[in-house]
Amino acid sequence: MSAHLPVDATRPALPPWNDVSLPAEQRVAALLERMTLPEKAAQLYGVWVGADPDGGGVAPHMHDNLPVEVDWEALIPLGLGQLTRPFGTAPVDPALGAQALARAQRQIAAANRFAIPAIAHEECLAGFAAWGATCYPVPLAWGASFDPDLVAEMAAAIGRDLRKVGVHQGLAPVLDVVRDPRWGRVEETIGEDPCLVGTIGSAYVRGLETAGVVATLKHFAGYSASTGARNLAPARIGPRELADVLLPPFELALREGGARSVMHSYAEIDGVPTAADPQLLTELLRGRWGFAGTVVSDYFGIAFLQTLHQVAADAPAAAALALTAGVDVELPTVHAYGTELVAAVERGLVDEELVDRAARRVLLQKCELGLLDADWDPQPAPGPIDLDPVGNRELSARLAEESVVLLANPDGLLPLTAGPPRIAVVGPLADDPAAMLGCYSFPMHVGPHHPGTPMGVEVPTLLEALRAEFTDSAVTYAAGCTVAGAETDDFSAAVHTAADADVCVAVLGDRAGLFGRGTSGEGCDAADLNLPGRQGRLLDALLETGTPVVLVLLAGRPYALGDYSDRLAATIVAFFPGEEGARAVAGVLSGRVCPSGRLPVSVPKGPGGQPWTYLQPPLGLAGEASSQDPTPLYPFGHGLSYTSFAWEPEPIAPGADEVTAHGAVEAAVVVRNTGARSGTEVVQLYLHDPVAQVTRPDMRLTGYARVPLAPGESARVVFRYDAELAAFCGTAGHRIVEPGELELRLAASSGAVRHTWKLRVVGEERWIDGVRMLRCPVRIAPGPEDSDQQ
Repeated sequence: MSAHLPVDATRPALPPWNDVSLPAEQRVAALLERMTLPEKAAQLYGVWVGADPDGGGVAPHMHDNLPVEVDWEALIPLGLGQLTRPFGTAPVDPALGAQALARAQRQIAAANRFAIPAIAHEECLAGFAAWGATCYPVPLAWGASFDPDLVAEMAAAIGRDLRKVGVHQGLAPVLDVVRDPRWGRVEETIGEDPCLVGTIGSAYVRGLETAGVVATLKHFAGYSASTGARNLAPARIGPRELADVLLPPFELALREGGARSVMHSYAEIDGVPTAADPQLLTELLRGRWGFAGTVVSDYFGIAFLQTLHQVAADAPAAAALALTAGVDVELPTVHAYGTELVAAVERGLVDEELVDRAARRVLLQKCELGLLDADWDPQPAPGPIDLDPVGNRELSARLAEESVVLLANPDGLLPLTAGPPRIAVVGPLADDPAAMLGCYSFPMHVGPHHPGTPMGVEVPTLLEALRAEFTDSAVTYAAGCTVAGAETDDFSAAVHTAADADVCVAVLGDRAGLFGRGTSGEGCDAADLNLPGRQGRLLDALLETGTPVVLVLLAGRPYALGDYSDRLAATIVAFFPGEEGARAVAGVLSGRVCPSGRLPVSVPKGPGGQPWTYLQPPLGLAGEASSQDPTPLYPFGHGLSYTSFAWEPEPIAPGADEVTAHGAVEAAVVVRNTGARSGTEVVQLYLHDPVAQVTRPDMRLTGYARVPLAPGESARVVFRYDAELAAFCGTAGHRIVEPGELELRLAASSGAVRHTWKLRVVGEERWIDGVRMLRCPVRIAPGPEDSDQQ
């Protein structure tokens, strides 16, 4: 008789949450209705297994908030939301780590009633922060590349590496807009302009998400506007700075990038910590922007509501505040969202419906990731796992080459095509592989806590790269001083080495670290923008030798160079350019690489006068009312090339220069390579609003395009400028486009305008609600002569 039954009638019925034929909402609803309050609460926190409560910290106040030990066996029967940094806590072979993670996942699923595994997350800001994984250039270098497509390609490669070892979520990108370059985390940002940050950040999100990894936008919001550039300090900002500068990159990355997670910042804005701000995390993020993913806490951020912000009396109160505001997941480990959250519900501090709301979001994401499917299997592919394959290194090299910025070359000393007979390489960073890496690369983030452990990847020093690049030159070396110390014992040797050379390459800048263990990085904030330690004095001594000095700055922030600029033969900056960075810089020095990087942050003349970025209203620019001149030495968007370009702007068609607040105009320029070698121009479009109801930046970037050209080749670059790109937060606190004059400024940098188009917005003032235009579309086609030849 059984032979006449349907085939699957002999099989046990699948629980609805495991049934892939059902809609995700239905699967999760069936699960939630069967879960107890403690089981739902268990989905709302992570656990950091292996983190050392007594070792070196990689998060603020880590030692105060980590449990002495985790009772794993007692914890997992309720289930578990997240596993924190299974690869980014200690050096582990990737294949062995993947096997260990798979075993942990099977154990978690077997222990809870519903067989739900955890989401595993990792840091991936400058590449997957795991031992042996590719160390890419830091985000500030992404900004210097002005190349969203290449950043997306890099992010996809990072995502594939995360997935192959069983990681589901990456804690990147950072979308904080630089407001004060003394802040230690400038290296983690993309730059000082919201258009650049938003477009590059969105590209990273797209790449990571195409690999099936949940991208996490951070730090939402206001974190980079901390008072005095001190890490984890209050943000003294107004609603317009928040709306017009700090929020747009997040909005763009959600709408165009498709990010599925957001991390709240440590900031408090006007006395309200972001982790306890429902207007920010619920009304804006979900209500106005329509975000449907998860909000995760920055590490220990919910505990800080009690201990640092002091807006909660105890852990249950902190849990209630964060959950009500909209924080779904507590990271990195349970402090307030486990039994304390259950206690908060039982004490009436928070409604259980809000626990259900957060658990639903978490479980929907697990459903999207396939973690609830009946055939889910965490087992990785057999065999060794290479997290730094040739393809990754090639990507890292391309991005490093595009991010190197030639700041000055007044007498054309560079490139050193002839290979000077004697090259002196001087400076504390010249023979140090760490000089290439940011604080969120594994060797700098975790490696210092495991002395004697190999770096895990090959990172040539600049000295090694220069000796390989200039094989016919005698390359000598002296350190001269340390990065940040007061020692000057080697000055004489460095000066002697430079004096005996035909050219001196001075390699100065930063060493990345955490919480004061470096000159750049999280918790490594600067009092001013002088070169760290005795490096400025060393540079003075080298310049006094009379040997031409080429400054190579390997740094995580801009430094004041006004005291040296008129004495240097050339100046190059590379923002922690990653494992292939030394070869990229050496290639620019030799001419093998034609530089195309542009500054994502302004380089100041003097070390004081901060905070200052180029996004200033007229009152923030230089004027006779003050003896302080904030005009930068090298402006945002600046960068030189080894070839030359001619720009031929086209006039806007008659009548097209008048648009309504709903209209758009196209502005075009033909760019031609007039030099003898291939190169890339970066065409930038800025907006100037002559009169507005609130003060506006004198100029702000609104679009850009990288244009690679062979000698004699041309390209036509067309910007479509929608009037709503001129929107701003008006006097009534609402985003508006108002009628009046506008100027579109075609420029090689914020300080080098090549052409101005005048527009007029006519008709009624427009209030913008809901989805809005956040970037200027651009298309590139062959130039007129090239089109004729085709």
